[in-house]
Amino acid sequence: MRSEVAGLVFPGPLGAAPGYDKDGEVPDALLRLGFGFAEVGTVTPLPQAGNPRPRLFRLVEDRAVINRMGFNNAGAQALLDRLRRRAGRPGVIGVNIGANKDSADRVADYAALARMFAPHASYLTVNVSSPNTPGLRALQDASALGALLDAVLEARGDGGPPVFLKLAPDLEPADIDAICRIALDRRLAALIVANTTIARPPLKSRHAGERGGLSGEPLRDLALQRLRDFRKASGGAIPLIGVGGIATAADAWERIRAGASLIQLYSAMVYEGPGIACAINRGLVRLMRRDGFSSIAEAVGSA
Repeated sequence: MRSEVAGLVFPGPLGAAPGYDKDGEVPDALLRLGFGFAEVGTVTPLPQAGNPRPRLFRLVEDRAVINRMGFNNAGAQALLDRLRRRAGRPGVIGVNIGANKDSADRVADYAALARMFAPHASYLTVNVSSPNTPGLRALQDASALGALLDAVLEARGDGGPPVFLKLAPDLEPADIDAICRIALDRRLAALIVANTTIARPPLKSRHAGERGGLSGEPLRDLALQRLRDFRKASGGAIPLIGVGGIATAADAWERIRAGASLIQLYSAMVYEGPGIACAINRGLVRLMRRDGFSSIAEAVGSA
């Protein structure tokens, strides 16, 4: 199931989403579990404790998670040291970059991280979609997004790794159109659709009212629809990475058929355990053969 996106060769289309390995401690272990790539972070320039606890809630009845972690991480230098130590090893490792909560200049934070990690990352993901850093999602607004991406691309430098943009599912049609125009104009390598949602569909768990981003099964339909929206708005001119509510091979296959060149998961691993990657990979091979495709690339957007 080898896939090629943004000039990178992925052994498989399923990746480990950021948030699991915030500080780049186990990316190679994730690859050995069957993930075709691993995205570490979100990393911020300075170490950050994150929001007060409790800040992570398992909604068992809904097969969901609510988190308000707040970009807790050991800081850029700690991650950089680990990536330097693994230099030369195979595998696609992306770095998801963000801004410190109390930063006076968030654009400068992103630019500094792009400059720091460009030599050590397979790709960089600009995360402007977490609901747990106040004001961060405002960077998705057209007026702010263009300036942010210009700063990141300049800091990355010519010949640097591809730049992806991670987006929220809570966007209006006009936002989607504007983001696609900006992404195409800047020649971004991919859009990641989508992060956790602040919406609250009907939930059964006693934790349903907790603040933060909702992920897992209740996010699946919304994330799928946003993927379709971005596919339509972009005319298929920019690769899409589908994430949000993916827990089975059927979920992953539906996202691929809807336009995702790659997919990612995290919350489902909470319920299914670390064997989920191999299970989904086996299922994708069966579904691909069943539907008469010889590669993942052939199936992308075929629904």
